[in-house]
Amino acid sequence: METLKSQPLWMLFLLFLGFLSLLKSFLKILNWVFIVFLRPPKNLKKYGSWALVTGPTDGIGKAFAFQLASKGLNLVLVGRNPDKLKDVSDTIRGKFNQTQIKTMVVDFSHDLDQGIDKIKETIDGLDVGILINNVGVSYPYARFFHEVDDKLLCDLIRVNVEGTTKVTGVVLGAMIKRKKGAIVNIGSGATVVLPSDPLYALYAATKAYIDQFSRCLYVEYKKSGIDVQCQLPLYVATKMSSLRRSSFFIASPDGYARAAIRYIGYEPRCTPYWTHSVLWAFASLLPESVIEAWWLRVCLAIRKKGHLKDSRKKL
Repeated sequence: METLKSQPLWMLFLLFLGFLSLLKSFLKILNWVFIVFLRPPKNLKKYGSWALVTGPTDGIGKAFAFQLASKGLNLVLVGRNPDKLKDVSDTIRGKFNQTQIKTMVVDFSHDLDQGIDKIKETIDGLDVGILINNVGVSYPYARFFHEVDDKLLCDLIRVNVEGTTKVTGVVLGAMIKRKKGAIVNIGSGATVVLPSDPLYALYAATKAYIDQFSRCLYVEYKKSGIDVQCQLPLYVATKMSSLRRSSFFIASPDGYARAAIRYIGYEPRCTPYWTHSVLWAFASLLPESVIEAWWLRVCLAIRKKGHLKDSRKKL
């Protein structure tokens, strides 16, 4: 104590600031541990007895459908492949025989307006309390913006932006009347963790729209009893990501969905899978220029492999 008293005032002030910084970091870690491992999930049935999932035939959307059925919710599944929709719905009914399922064939890249009308008709009178906006498209592989053809450009905007926006509008009206509901929009961790996403510029831009759109709706409707959330996964082993196997930092679709379900109704923006949040924390400590240079090299390698595959197909 005498040693501290003998220190100059400016030194004591710096020590105090250091202590506050350490305390803040410690409290953040404790809060992270509670959220990830200890915080109880919300009772999803309180939002309503039905959940609508877009893009439910593969990857994250399919895993979400199973997780929601396991919580006792009935499902409205919206996808573009009728055979896959039937397979998924039959499998869910076989595992959860009390689950009611309605399926709709909608190709968001072609007949969006007609599909939106079909969704309106199907959910009319249903207590749809949860919406999972999972449908999305990405590049076949990394490419410069000038290499993006018109069809891919239109599909990215129509599916990722217009599709998510219009489906949200369909369910929101009834949620407002009931004063309850949860909307989960699937974004991309690349739009937040990475300072930029080179060679995926348009895809990243559409997902940045989803992030901002979700945040605005969260503020607009939180007093109406509607929880709007944007989830920002990093690496998940899905067809769209071209990652075939899960690992410590690469979530399986089922593993991601199990974590994601526990976050519904809480933060407006989150990265549910715990190792993804660890990566996010480490990335935030590095200079942006270092991350950008590293990620550009990764994307250039992906582009090179994609070109090789295309050239082999032409032979």
